[in-house]
Amino acid sequence: MSHAAVADKRHSTLRGASLPKWSPWAIALGSIVVASAIGAVAGLTSHIQWGVIAAILFLLGTYGIAARVEGRRQAKDRVATAVVWVAFLLAVVPLVSLVWTTVARGVKVLDIYFLTHSMGIVADSQPGGGIYHAILGSLEQVGLATVIGAPIGVLTAIYLVEYGRGRLAQAVTFFVDVMTGIPSIVAGLFILSLMLIFKMQPFGFAGSLALAILMMPVVVRSTEEMLKLVPNELREASLALGVPKWRTILKVVLPTSIGGITTGIMLSIARIAGETAPVLLLVFGNRFINANPFEGAQQSLPLYIYQQYANSAGANAAYDRAWAASLTLIAFVMILNLLARGIARWKAPKTGR
Repeated sequence: MSHAAVADKRHSTLRGASLPKWSPWAIALGSIVVASAIGAVAGLTSHIQWGVIAAILFLLGTYGIAARVEGRRQAKDRVATAVVWVAFLLAVVPLVSLVWTTVARGVKVLDIYFLTHSMGIVADSQPGGGIYHAILGSLEQVGLATVIGAPIGVLTAIYLVEYGRGRLAQAVTFFVDVMTGIPSIVAGLFILSLMLIFKMQPFGFAGSLALAILMMPVVVRSTEEMLKLVPNELREASLALGVPKWRTILKVVLPTSIGGITTGIMLSIARIAGETAPVLLLVFGNRFINANPFEGAQQSLPLYIYQQYANSAGANAAYDRAWAASLTLIAFVMILNLLARGIARWKAPKTGR
């Protein structure tokens, strides 16, 4: 017998029995079949109940079979892995269901006409109309909020990481933490109070100010984490060459972390793009096209969805427009997330041997 055969035989005797790789799929399939049978016999009409039964059977079946074949220690490891997969599926199912429902109901009226026309004189109970005025308002409001919130957030993060020492830095960190958790309606009420003091009418820029307040803490936190990931050796090497600290930050630290910073800014834009409460208070909505965010009421996509759904009682046309606008907003947020991932991968530091 050759040495290789002897080694293989010795390795096989040292290794305990194990389940085949396809065993989790077989156990999952069997759990689904048994759960479906139990649900049908018990008269359960909700598929959620069937899914919960299948998940419980999957965990119990995984532990029982693995404990019998591989031992209790390996069985616990497989159950832990199974719990992670079950939790993942429980998180994905509602998301997939939401996206599927939005797409199925939103494509009914989503076309070029719907994207290039406003509501105008079209009543909520009548078919027709579109979301051009809402898209324009959302782009302007979110764009202005980004111009205000992104630079302030990035500069604040640079101060906290590179210069922040003492009580001032502690106070800034505390208020950033507080702002991260404030409800969006509070930011809207703050700007509304200023508008009432100065006797101002609703206009698009007021909504941008509230959105900027919500955006800044997200940008600060994401940028702060990215700056902390930059190795101190890069800063020390630049300072050792006699480069001033501000130039080191500008030429070394920021280019190294620009991918993560850009990703954080894009994700914060996606976060504020769906806010409704501050826009409802400050922008007020408009059925006609208003391209000037500094004068007069303006529309936005989240507010349009809310108003159409609120006025959809007995009107299928308004109901369909609300779902189509929701699909447009989801597509907008998805594009932003894809851009963020693309920029992060493009600007990621190149690693080599």
